[in-house]
Formats: sequence, C-alpha cells, structure tokens
Amino acid sequence: MSRLFAISACFALAFTASAGAAEIEVKMLNQTPSGGRMVFEPNFIKANPGDTIHFVATDPSHNAESIEGMIPEGATPWKGEFSKDVTVTVDKAGVYGVRCMPHAGMGMVALIVVGTDWPNLDEAKKVKNPGGAKKRFDALFKQAEDMKAGAQ
Repeated sequence: MSRLFAISACFALAFTASAGAAEIEVKMLNQTPSGGRMVFEPNFIKANPGDTIHFVATDPSHNAESIEGMIPEGATPWKGEFSKDVTVTVDKAGVYGVRCMPHAGMGMVALIVVGTDWPNLDEAKKVKNPGGAKKRFDALFKQAEDMKAGAQ
C-alpha cells in the first residue's frame, strides 16, 4: 500500500508542477495586418520557467532558432526547420534571443523574457546582430528594461 501511495504522490507532484505551465503561440509571418514585414507575432514574449512556446509556421520559409550567447546558462539551444512549427520549453530564468535565420537581417527576431530575474541580460545585449535585428533587439531590450522598472 505504501508503494502505491508513493507512486501516486510522485504523479500528483509531477502533474501539479506542469499544471501551472502556460502554452504561448508565436506566429512566423511575412506580413502583419498593420504592415510589419518578416516578423514574429508577438516578438516580445513574457514567460515563466516551464512554459512552452509554440512557434507556428503560419507563412512558409521561416524558422525559429535560439541565438548563441542570447540564452541563459544551462538552457538548451534549439534550431527549428524551415516552414515547420517548433516547440520549446523555457526552463531557465533569463532572456532568450530568437531569430529566423534567413530574415534576421530584416529584423525578424524575438525576445523571450522568462521569470523576473534575467541574469544573462547584459551578456545578451552584447551579442552582435545584423542590420534590422540589432535595431529590433534594441527596442525589445528597452521594452524588457521598462517592464522590469515598472515591476519594482
């Protein structure tokens, strides 16, 4: 009987831990109704550790991949295939830089902020990104800093 109780308790703990996790959808788009081109929608994602991000290949020829130097220490990098959905669970607090490989220079990037403490923020801001990606990340980092300042 005690073995059955232990197994049930472990199952209940696992279920409880995953029950609070959110699932967030991010579309990979050629264009938004407001005229934005080559974008992740949304491109600023607030998540908690354990949340799942679904990058949906709404339009073809896009992928979603993490950017080296722009994920928390110990987090698992990912690289989605072109024109295919990719699902990522963010399990470490910090910031995660995301890009569409062929369209990053046009600014097709996103920033995921996980938790409320982002130990890798300064390192992520130092990563060199091309053209439109740099400009978009500057705006996304400002949004993150403004959000953090508002929470204090």
